[in-house]
Amino acid sequence: MTTSWILWALLSATFAAATALLAKVGVAHVDSNLATAIRTTVVLIFAWSIALALGKHKEIRSLDRRTLLFLALSGLATGLSWLCYFRALQLGPASRVAPLDKLSVPLVMLFAWLLLGEKLSVWAVVGGLLITAGSVVMVLA
Repeated sequence: MTTSWILWALLSATFAAATALLAKVGVAHVDSNLATAIRTTVVLIFAWSIALALGKHKEIRSLDRRTLLFLALSGLATGLSWLCYFRALQLGPASRVAPLDKLSVPLVMLFAWLLLGEKLSVWAVVGGLLITAGSVVMVLA
C-alpha cells in the first residue's frame, strides 16, 4: 500500500511529540547527559527486544560493511542529536525547543537534494520554507 509510509510517519510525529513532553518533565531534576543515557538504554533494550522477537537479529550476518558504517554513523548522529535536544529541553521551553528541532525537516530536504540527488518540486521548496518560517515565528513568539 502506497500510503502505509504516511501512517508510519504520522505515528512517528505523534511519538516524537510525546517524547518532547515526557523528556521535558524527565530532565527537570537530572543532568541532561544522564537523562539521554537513560533514555538511550531504554531505546536499546526496546529495539533489540523487537528485533529478537521478530527473528530479525539473524540478518546481521548478511549486512555489508558499507551498510554497517552508515548505520553506525547514523547512530552517532542520533546520539549527538539526542544529547543536544535534551540539553535544549532542560534549558528552554518545550514549545520553543521542538519547533527549532523540526528545522531538521528542511535540512533533510536540502541534504537529500544535494547529497542523494532527490528531486525537489516547487511545492516541496515552498513547504520547506514555510516550515522554516513557522519555526522562526514560533521561537520568536
